[in-house]
Amino acid sequence: MAELGAGEVNRRLLAGAGVVAFLVDSAREDADLLSAAETGRHGGAAADELVRIEEIERDVARTAQLAVDYLDSLGEELAGRAARAVGVKTVIGPLCGLDLDPARPARGAVIAAANRRLADPKEPLTDPVLLSYLLWSGIDVARERGLPVQFHTGFGAPGTLRADHPADPSAGHGLGLGHGAGIGHEAGAGHAAGTGYGGGTGYGAGLGHGAGVGHTAGIGHGLARAAEPDRADPAGLGRFAAALQPLGVPMILLHPYPYHRQAAHLAGAFPHVYVDAGLALPHLGAGARVMDELLELAPFHKQLFSSGCHGLAESAYLGALTFRRALAAALAARLDSGEWSTADAARVAHMIGSGNARRIYRL
Repeated sequence: MAELGAGEVNRRLLAGAGVVAFLVDSAREDADLLSAAETGRHGGAAADELVRIEEIERDVARTAQLAVDYLDSLGEELAGRAARAVGVKTVIGPLCGLDLDPARPARGAVIAAANRRLADPKEPLTDPVLLSYLLWSGIDVARERGLPVQFHTGFGAPGTLRADHPADPSAGHGLGLGHGAGIGHEAGAGHAAGTGYGGGTGYGAGLGHGAGVGHTAGIGHGLARAAEPDRADPAGLGRFAAALQPLGVPMILLHPYPYHRQAAHLAGAFPHVYVDAGLALPHLGAGARVMDELLELAPFHKQLFSSGCHGLAESAYLGALTFRRALAAALAARLDSGEWSTADAARVAHMIGSGNARRIYRL
């Protein structure tokens, strides 16, 4: 690795991931992590940003003097950053829980909360009133621009990965589109969907070189404690999802393991809710089981792929590889049982690996 140099290693790994469009979290404070532009350049692919609202709020809080200025600047910054983005995202779950009050906070309560915030702007934002206002402000911007809103949940929620240390606020988040489905060379050595019976060691199941979209982990502002894992349970978003439905803003539930079944249920219950397995696949040894359960519960057109790459090229590669293997194994079981045809498997692989993200993010 040292002989090749960091640039060449990044290029090989990102190219090997087979991604054609990276969508990367804007929250990146560590210069050693790859930015959206660097990721795209090394990977030979397009790259766009996902705007994290908590990062924007932190920057505004550190410069605003008065509550009114803070609120005005927050709206302006959110709108300005979203104009160059393909999605909005939040890590509100570990900050105040995902069982959110769907009502918008009153103006007076927001101003009072803003004054408290400006009294100590360097501390992480934890005030539920101000977090609710921030979330709704982000949703309003997303609605105006036709963008989806990502919610970190479960395994990928900041602060849930380690019991002794808050999550690093510099870790980024991103997404990548694969080259497509139907080639079947990377996901498994046997049946490639649509190509007939193959070599017998597995199923490619329609997963092409780089098939898939993926988010990096997006970990930041982590306050959740290991003793409160239920704070990241997406089931708490039921009332909020119902309130958001009339607005038509897509909600994407990221990294929901071990609550992936709850997330899948919400994706099936609401037309604007989507789910991706995310960090569960590269971090666990049970990726095929998780993927199988998502296929059981969530509509195929409501599922996405996440790499959990943290702005690291090697994680992007491994995330893509484990996704292909997990999905291939889940599809192989359905092919072996005669439940699905190879055409069925190829269609589902394409949707989860590429088509759904192209539609939701308007790529």
